[in-house]
Amino acid sequence: MDFLSKNEKVLENEFIDQGFIIREAANKDALKKIQKFAIDILSRKGVNSLDNAHKYIGINELNDFRLDVIKKINMQPWLREAYYQIAKPYLDILVGNELAMQLRVNLSIQMPGDESSLLPIHADTWSGDSPYEVVVWVPLVDCYDTKSMYFLPPKIAKSLSNNYKVHAQGNSDQLFRTIRDDVEWMKVDYGEVLVFNQIYPHGNVVNEEDETRWSMNCRFKSLFSPY
Repeated sequence: MDFLSKNEKVLENEFIDQGFIIREAANKDALKKIQKFAIDILSRKGVNSLDNAHKYIGINELNDFRLDVIKKINMQPWLREAYYQIAKPYLDILVGNELAMQLRVNLSIQMPGDESSLLPIHADTWSGDSPYEVVVWVPLVDCYDTKSMYFLPPKIAKSLSNNYKVHAQGNSDQLFRTIRDDVEWMKVDYGEVLVFNQIYPHGNVVNEEDETRWSMNCRFKSLFSPY
């Protein structure tokens, strides 16, 4: 017997059909707490706008700054529960409520024109991650176009997989060029959460917008699914 509600079925089918869902953050207070923590750290640099971080932090110091923020925020005893609460009802439907959660929550900071913070096209399973994981991607600012990430839809991803030898005749940049017209750019505003299936190829390119991207990501899987 199927006990899912109509809305739950819609979410489940959407995730299966397109490989991701974008929904309103389930716990806005938890999201605000995380964003405020990042803003408080940035304010020590003399700025209180995450979007304008590039005006105060040089690209040459970005990685050290990002690692420092990751270290500080992951030391907070409230972080993991807060992050989980942002997507909890969606995870309950898609993955279950007995979960394994990645130990550390990751942070990406991508400044305009920065070529040092790129994540080339990849699927997490290519490097050995479980195909039963999902990624919860939380923006701390509005993310759109090249200030966001791209995602290859399931039907195109299947074609890529079936013809991988044809497409992968070079490096990751060459691979991306073969599917660039097919990728979907994720428009995820602050206050929303993206949950996506990491078996499908995704990545980012140079941020050509005039604002800095701040986004966090963490993987979840059912305790009872294969590792």
